[in-house]
Amino acid sequence: MALTALVVEDSPTMRQLLVFALKRIKNMHTIEACDGVDALKKLASCETKPDIILTDINMPIMDGLKLVQRVRADERLRDVPIVIITTEGGAEDKARALALGANAYIAKPIQAPQVIKQVKQLLNL
Repeated sequence: MALTALVVEDSPTMRQLLVFALKRIKNMHTIEACDGVDALKKLASCETKPDIILTDINMPIMDGLKLVQRVRADERLRDVPIVIITTEGGAEDKARALALGANAYIAKPIQAPQVIKQVKQLLNL
């Protein structure tokens, strides 16, 4: 069974790191977006919804929290697990992200095994 992850991150280096980590999960295909607006465009043009979304919070144009709100408001995407990956490590930021509908929150700097474990857990792999 093929799996799809949408990685939303404005830093090309960080995005590559996440894509590289996700490639270690069997049958995982990744779609990359550079901000929330780009992510929404890619979600709209996808024939199938992604199995999981990983997003940064601090991005230009549309941040990760607005993206979480938009995804949760979309009937088709409402149940897609969302992992926030961000430098915002404060308890308030975490609580806000989870309250908006994120399923998990990982503070940077990240380790690939940590990301893989969280994604596998959310996808019951």
